[in-house]
Amino acid sequence: MIPNQNCKIILASQSPRRKQLLAGLDVDFEVMLIDGIEENFPDDMRHQDIPEYLARQKSEAYIDELQKEKCILITADTIVLCNNQVIGKPATPEEAYQMLSLLANNKHEVITGVCLRTAESITSFSASSYVWFGKLTHEEILYYLDHYKPYDKAGSYGIQEWIGYVAIERIEGSFYNVMGLPVHRLYEELKKLIITCNNS
Repeated sequence: MIPNQNCKIILASQSPRRKQLLAGLDVDFEVMLIDGIEENFPDDMRHQDIPEYLARQKSEAYIDELQKEKCILITADTIVLCNNQVIGKPATPEEAYQMLSLLANNKHEVITGVCLRTAESITSFSASSYVWFGKLTHEEILYYLDHYKPYDKAGSYGIQEWIGYVAIERIEGSFYNVMGLPVHRLYEELKKLIITCNNS
């Protein structure tokens, strides 16, 4: 149980899955969004470092907000790695189809980077999960694209949706990390920051 909060927790994400997962920790928080945040990273950056780098980059847009009152800001970013390719969110149905075709009958890595920033400190970390997909037919991919919303999801899929039931053979690592937040690690880091906040 996280101790009483004397500081506001802000989730800077429009993802409904991240909102759901943070709510599952039984903490009070609010969602705050700033438009136009760039998500760029160096071309030579190691793939596994990209999500944490982007999460820290996103947090910088909220620095002024953190000066107004005691706040803990949470930002995050998720990527999928398959066959050494970085797979983000699809922009078109064609891209979504290509991504799911690549993941089918294959193994991929889901990496989520998280940044917790206050006016005085910044903490960041990343978590990896490995996911094995079984075979998917052309009709199954089209069914998922027609009935669900892959366009706000890295890799074009949500593990908690139909495709997770029918395609995922096994997972190594956190299920919730694949959804969008490694909540066990986040809970531990939040506890530390809230204790510090309560004592300041």
